Amino acid sequence: MDNIGPQEATALLSKQVTRARYFFLNLAPSRTQALVLVMGGREQCNPDYALARRYFPFHGLEFVVSGRGWVTLDGKEHPLGPGTVFAYGPNTHCALRADARDPMVKYFVSISGRGVVGRLQRCGVRPGAVRVLAVPAEVTSVLEELVREGQRTGALTAAICAALGELLLLKIEATTTQATPTLEPAREAFLRCKALIDAQAERLGTLEEIARAAAVEASSVCRWFRRYQGTSPYQYLLRRKMTIAAEFLLENGGLVKEVAQRVGFDDPYHFSRAFKAVHGVAPRALLHYRQVR
Repeated sequence: MDNIGPQEATALLSKQVTRARYFFLNLAPSRTQALVLVMGGREQCNPDYALARRYFPFHGLEFVVSGRGWVTLDGKEHPLGPGTVFAYGPNTHCALRADARDPMVKYFVSISGRGVVGRLQRCGVRPGAVRVLAVPAEVTSVLEELVREGQRTGALTAAICAALGELLLLKIEATTTQATPTLEPAREAFLRCKALIDAQAERLGTLEEIARAAAVEASSVCRWFRRYQGTSPYQYLLRRKMTIAAEFLLENGGLVKEVAQRVGFDDPYHFSRAFKAVHGVAPRALLHYRQVR
């Protein structure tokens, strides 16, 4: 990180976001490496979200999972919506703004290395390009996994993220070359709902909220999850919430009450029972594991 000064570092991220989750792998990558995953994250844009920059230290790839907005790349404006992916280079003039009535939730990854431009071109999203993906749910799932793994601090974090980064590029490449989705409609709808839960588990609380966010019938969501996941959508949501809670406790510690609220539980006792039902131990026991490891 010696090559990035304080002003440059703060310019990497926007302050006009909420519930953001970031990971940082290598902010001073070697220019001789073929491809380096630098950083990334998930951001929920504020209604007044807007940025304009003429330079960025790395190549970037951004993916909109929900909401609306616009991006202007080298003077050309493009509408943004769910499933839209776009790329930019260090010298791309990029202006990005959210629709105040339906602000975006988006993922981004920053990439460096001498092979970046060619790799992005193979994906169909060269710097300055905007695409709408045919099967966005699979890309959302990979991005969510990438953010989750990137926030860990293990010895293999960089290697795991590099593998997930390559999987992300391959998924984008596969779906941008498809004229029409190859998945059956029911499975695509299931993957879309599953990706929605993966990305927004903290704020979702009921089957009805899941169905409303996905703009489908609640009965259909239940049917799809039973068919393709072997469980109910609420059980999947609950496990996702408890996974987020466990990760937060292990990485940050804190009060059980605070973690409960973070994943949408007003009652810490109810949260503790759900946590133990999923993980087999109480939240306080996990705090103890964090202290002694």
